[in-house]
Amino acid sequence: MLLAATTSYAQTYRILTTEDFQGTPRKMNFAAVAYTNCSISYDYTVKRERGIFRLDFNVSMVMNKHLSWLDKSRIKSPEMLAEVLKHEQGHYAIAYLQQQEVLRTFGRTRFGRDYNIVARQIFDRIDAKYQKLNKAYERETDHMQNRVQQASWDKYLAKYLENMPPLMVGN
Repeated sequence: MLLAATTSYAQTYRILTTEDFQGTPRKMNFAAVAYTNCSISYDYTVKRERGIFRLDFNVSMVMNKHLSWLDKSRIKSPEMLAEVLKHEQGHYAIAYLQQQEVLRTFGRTRFGRDYNIVARQIFDRIDAKYQKLNKAYERETDHMQNRVQQASWDKYLAKYLENMPPLMVGN
């Protein structure tokens, strides 16, 4: 028996503001002045229609405001705040891109009876890819200190967002 997948949720990309950072700043072993915490999760419902099971996925991305923080005592100017927010926007963009890839992949996958295992494997594979991307972003930008690399990543992420394939909702 074949299972068809549809995706049922697409998040709107947005620009972060200081209101998105309501957590308490934590001192870390590096000079972080901000931290962005996003989480991605999925669930699905299974419906049987004319002998075919249909999976309707909900893939959500949440900006965890109470776990994300800005150390405002270390931000010395409006220009520095703008740079910090732009860097943190990169972390948000990476999470958004991950959510969108999960949606697209679920939407084009034909699942069998082992749909729960396959869905988890898809999610875990994509999550690992974006965890690596996020770490590379931090390492290469040196937590936004390397302005040349930050500008390069800003262009890369903007181009990636602009050229993202459309979601195929429904099959």
